[in-house]
Amino acid sequence: MTPHLLALLLASAAAQVPPTASPQVQADNAALSATLNWADTQDFDFAGRGFLGSIPDGKIRNAKGDVLRDLADEAQFSGPAPATVNPSLWRNATLVAKHGLFQVADGIWQVRGLDLANMTVIRGAAGWIIVDPLTGAEAATAAMALVTQKLGKRPVVAVIYTHSHIDHFGGVMGVVNPADVAAGKVQIIAPEGFLEHAVSENVIAGPAMLRRAAYMFGAMLPRGATGHVSSGLGPMGTPGTYGLIPPTDSIKATGETRTIDGVEMVFQVTPNTEAPAEMNFYLPAWKALCLAENANAAMHNLLTPRGALVRDAKGWADYLIEARRRWGGETDVLFTSHFWPRWGKDHISDYLLRHAQAYAFVHNESVRLINNGLNAVEIGEAIKLPDPLAKAWFNRPNYGSLKFNARAVYQRYLGAFDGDPANLDPLPRGLLAPRLVAQMGGPKKVLAAGTAAAAKGDDRWAATLLSTLVRAAPATPGAKAALAGVYRQLAWRAEAAPWRDFYLTGAQELEHGIKPGTQAAAAGIAANLSVANLLDSMSVRLVPDRATLPMTIAFEIPDANERHLVTIGNGVMLHEKGVADAAQATLVVPRRALIGLIGGAVKAPDLIAAGQLDIKGDLAVLQRFMGLFQPPKPDFPLVAP
Repeated sequence: MTPHLLALLLASAAAQVPPTASPQVQADNAALSATLNWADTQDFDFAGRGFLGSIPDGKIRNAKGDVLRDLADEAQFSGPAPATVNPSLWRNATLVAKHGLFQVADGIWQVRGLDLANMTVIRGAAGWIIVDPLTGAEAATAAMALVTQKLGKRPVVAVIYTHSHIDHFGGVMGVVNPADVAAGKVQIIAPEGFLEHAVSENVIAGPAMLRRAAYMFGAMLPRGATGHVSSGLGPMGTPGTYGLIPPTDSIKATGETRTIDGVEMVFQVTPNTEAPAEMNFYLPAWKALCLAENANAAMHNLLTPRGALVRDAKGWADYLIEARRRWGGETDVLFTSHFWPRWGKDHISDYLLRHAQAYAFVHNESVRLINNGLNAVEIGEAIKLPDPLAKAWFNRPNYGSLKFNARAVYQRYLGAFDGDPANLDPLPRGLLAPRLVAQMGGPKKVLAAGTAAAAKGDDRWAATLLSTLVRAAPATPGAKAALAGVYRQLAWRAEAAPWRDFYLTGAQELEHGIKPGTQAAAAGIAANLSVANLLDSMSVRLVPDRATLPMTIAFEIPDANERHLVTIGNGVMLHEKGVADAAQATLVVPRRALIGLIGGAVKAPDLIAAGQLDIKGDLAVLQRFMGLFQPPKPDFPLVAP
C-alpha cells in the first residue's frame, strides 16, 4: 500500500469514526494528572459557598425571546475527565460551570457563570453598587432579575468598572439607564484612562483581534467533551448587545477613597497589568478586597493569543505584593472579576504571595534565560514553575500558558527577532512552504511523514509537517483532514483553554471552511470613539498606491469644538488636532454623525439632507479621499492559504 493511499484511507476512516484521543494523548494526560494536587479540594468549597439559586428556567434571552444561552448545558461538565480533555482543564470547567447568585459576605453578592466574567453586587444605604456589569445587556438584565428575585428590588446607585475590557463594562445598559447617569442619579466610577482604552484598545488592529478571538474563545465550536469546555476564566461569553456609558468619576491614584451610598472604598490603581487601565479596591466595613482581574484561580495571559500589547509581568507581581502589604493581613474575604471568592486571612495571604511569585518567576526566569542566549521558543520549552508554585491550582495554566507567557516576556524586552541572522529577512510563509515541501520530496512524501508522526503521537512534529503541506499544496487529498486530526489531538492534551479552542477551531475550519463571524451589536461603544480614534482607524486602512497625490482635508466638529487636519502624501495619512492650516476640502459634521459616516451606517447625502453635514471646498478632492481606503477582511484565513 502506498503512503498516499494509506493517508486517504486514514482520512476516510477519520470521517466515519467519531474522533477520540490517541493513546499518546491519553498517556500524556495521565502523566500530567499524576503531578497535580488532587488532594487540595478547597476550590470546590469556595466555588459553591453561599449559593442562593440560579435563573429560574436557565435560559438567557434577548428582547425578542430568542435563547442566547441555555445554562442547562453546564450540567455536562461533571464527573471524571473524559479522554478528550486535559484533566486540569476539565477540573476548571467543572468549577466555572457553577452558575447563579452567591453570597460573598453580609452585604456582598456575586452573579457567576451567566457570562465570562462575574457581576458583583454591594448593598449600599439606599441601593445597589454594581461592580463589572458583564459583557452584554441581555446577560446583565438576567443577572439583575436574579438579584431582584432573591434579594428584593432596589435602585442601582453606582456602577464600578474595574478595568477596560469589554466583559467588565459591555453589559452596563442592562443595569442602568443612561438618562439616570446623565441626571446624576447613578455614578459610573473607573480607573483613569478607562474610556480611552475601552474604546481605542482594539481600534487599530481590531479586525485581526476579533478574528483571532473567535479562535481563542471557541466561538464557533460546539460545547462538550470534544469541543469547547471552558474559556479558562469562565464557562463562555454570552452573546448579546454591547454598550458603554462613560465614567462620571475617575480614580487617579492609589489610596484615593470614595464613599458611595454610605459604603467606603479605598482604591489601588494598577495600570498595565491585566489591562492598560485597571484598579483594585478595599471595603473596610467588610474587610473585603476586590482584586479585579489581577488575581485569578488560574494563570493569566501576559500576551493573549488573540493579540494585545504585552503585559508587564514584573509590574503585575509588584501590584499584588502591594495589595498584600496594604490589606492582606486584615482581609477576611477576597473576591475578583472572574472565578470565586477566597475566605480566611491566612489563606488569602498565602494565595497573594504565591500568585505574585508565579508572575515574578515567569519574568525573572525568562530574563535570566534571555541573558543566557535562549530565544523565545527555547525559553518557553525550558521554563518550569517551582513545585510549590506549580502545585497551587491558582497557578495552573488553564487560561494563560506558561510557555506563551515566557515568550511574551522575551517579546516585551527584545521583540520578535531572536538575534539569529537567518531570521533577519526570512522567506514569507507563502514562499517558504512550497520550497520546503519540494525539498522534502513533494506533497505525497510530506503527507506520509506527517501521518506517520501522528500515528506515533508525535503531534507537534506532525503539525509542523502537515501545516507546511497545507500551506504549500492545500488541494493535496487528505492533507487538511490529516492536519485537522493532529490539531484535535493537540487540543485534547492542552491544559490552557485558549490553546484548546485555537486547535479545535483550526481543525473545524480545515474540514468545513471559514464560517462567517457574527459581529456583536456594539453601537454604545462606537458612540464613544473620539475623532482622533476614528482618524487613527482610517489611517491604517489607507492603500498606499491610491494615495500618491497630496491632498488636505479638514474635519470640523462643532459639538466638540475641534478641528482636525488630515494630510495625505507619499502613501501616508497624518492627522493633527487644533491646526488652522487651510484645507482643500472641509467637512463640518457632529462627532456622532461622523462615526456613522465612517462606519458606513449612514450616507453623506442623508446627513446633508438632515442638516448634519456641510461640505466646503473642492468636492472632487473629498470624493478622491473617500476612495483611498480598503475595509479589513473580517474572516481572513489562519490555517490555510
